[in-house]
Amino acid sequence: MTFKAAIITGAASGIGKHWANTLLKRGDEYRLVLADVNEQGLREAFTPNQFVHLHTLDIRSVEQWQRVVDDTIQNFGQIDYLFNIAGISCQSFFLLQPIENIDLVIDINLKGPLIGMRLVGDVMKRQRSGHIINVSSLAGLSPTPGNGLYSAAKAGLRNASIAAAIEWRTMGVFVTVIAPDLVDTPIMQKHLESGHEEVALTYTGVTLTVHDLENAFWKAMREKPLEINLPRWRGWLTKLNHLNPSIMLWLYEPMKRRGMKRLEQIRRQRLGQENGSDSLS
Repeated sequence: MTFKAAIITGAASGIGKHWANTLLKRGDEYRLVLADVNEQGLREAFTPNQFVHLHTLDIRSVEQWQRVVDDTIQNFGQIDYLFNIAGISCQSFFLLQPIENIDLVIDINLKGPLIGMRLVGDVMKRQRSGHIINVSSLAGLSPTPGNGLYSAAKAGLRNASIAAAIEWRTMGVFVTVIAPDLVDTPIMQKHLESGHEEVALTYTGVTLTVHDLENAFWKAMREKPLEINLPRWRGWLTKLNHLNPSIMLWLYEPMKRRGMKRLEQIRRQRLGQENGSDSLS
């Protein structure tokens, strides 16, 4: 039986952890190289063996990326998939952002995935096959007040992904960018604990789960599209705003109020669930 070799970044938690476990359930179908900057979390989540390799990876480091790529080739002989999932969110109004966050957010959400694309793309070009799937965000489809740095980084990742997809398709190499709305991950938990008006627009849509991303990954692998937006209707609305950004001058305040109302509803719901659990314990 032939197998597929896949590199997954951000595998210690959230979307990456769920997706890695999903592929593990497919038995011998996949060989996995799981990478995350959080070495402890990665080793708590997964046990390395001949089919699963673990790597501490700061995606800003070319050298660490190269070690991951070399290990994959040395042990599995090929790279069929790269799932660029690792990212960071530092939501804040732009003038309140610490100046060092400019490097941090751009390096982790844009430069890091691009380094991985470049190195893995070289391998896939030689193979004449392979598929890179990058996780962007709906915030990358349109300017997002309160999340400007993240929006800029994810817009860059989307544009680079689509450009590379067009360049590489004749080589047998595919690139898909997945842009989800808010996903219920540890990042969302931080919003619930301390988020204020800067996160309001994030809560004007829907809340996705890691299972929604799982379905999107399978769709990407099956159909190899340039782009998948989750949900699709939010993607179209966001692109409409991108075409005429002055709309946001009129919509921002009512959208902010709506987002904060929904955030408080989710907070109360989670608090109620926790209190209910406590009362049963």
